[in-house]
Amino acid sequence: MDVASVDCVSLPDAPAPADVDDANGLGLGTLLAAARAYPKAASAGGVHELLECPVCTNSMFPPIHQCQNGHTLCSTCKARVHNRCPTCRQELGDIRCLALEKVAESLELPCKYYTLGCQEIFPYYSKIKHEAQCSLRPYHCPYAGSECAAAGDIPYLVSHLRDDHKVDMHSGCTFNHRYVKSNPREVENATWMLTVFHCFGQYFCLHFEAFQLGMAPVYMAFLRFMGDENEAKNYSYSLEVGANGRKMVWEGTPRSVRDSHRKVRDSHDGLIIQRNMALFFSGGDRKELKLRITGRIWKEQQSPDGACIPNLCS
Repeated sequence: MDVASVDCVSLPDAPAPADVDDANGLGLGTLLAAARAYPKAASAGGVHELLECPVCTNSMFPPIHQCQNGHTLCSTCKARVHNRCPTCRQELGDIRCLALEKVAESLELPCKYYTLGCQEIFPYYSKIKHEAQCSLRPYHCPYAGSECAAAGDIPYLVSHLRDDHKVDMHSGCTFNHRYVKSNPREVENATWMLTVFHCFGQYFCLHFEAFQLGMAPVYMAFLRFMGDENEAKNYSYSLEVGANGRKMVWEGTPRSVRDSHRKVRDSHDGLIIQRNMALFFSGGDRKELKLRITGRIWKEQQSPDGACIPNLCS
């Protein structure tokens, strides 16, 4: 193959450079030939590093841009550097590195979560889509009271919630909690409580909080499953609040912690109590919030005839 036919090219009316070297001194034509002959070997070497944007360090996808000196960067960062190469400070122009895009097409790379157990190998342009949905990708901390950046597997997050956030831990699939607030008019999106339950060999997060829904303050309780969405569908839960001869009941499937706390809350997927009703349940002079919420978790099981039978833990 003629090397000049695969090197980085500029605009249609500009001449293509004869050869552009990468940081390791390898011409892209050479890299392309090697990558096509030995894609797995190439992915483990300098080609993979060559496809890393020097600005954001993310993998580059078409269109891949370059300056006249052959330094490359992704299209997102090109807009951020004000048309100046971050490496040599030369003007970027509109040169597109077609050869590097061809190199990427020939690569097969492991999922970036291979250290967590994912053994899949993907073409370069399919890899990022898989990683966004990989079942072994880390979970984010479900604690909603702060912008916590912790991430890891479920055992790590359980320890993190217990040790770092001092979250209450309980065993069993039934619960009975009382929430008291002296000034129920203070809402301001404040998360009040997160409690973790362990049952059926799994962990569940019970959230209870106050926030503004339109112009009115409301109180909401909902359950999240510490695992993937497909596993969450195997469980159901119910929540009940009431007093003075009235009660409200919610029953549903817990959402996975893959869904953010805000996403679940804003979808109203849980027990929502308007403030007037919450104060009615609280009794007294209606100046103090006193809510008792009870609930249970069960696992759905299939009977021989296909019907679902709730399996309650003891």
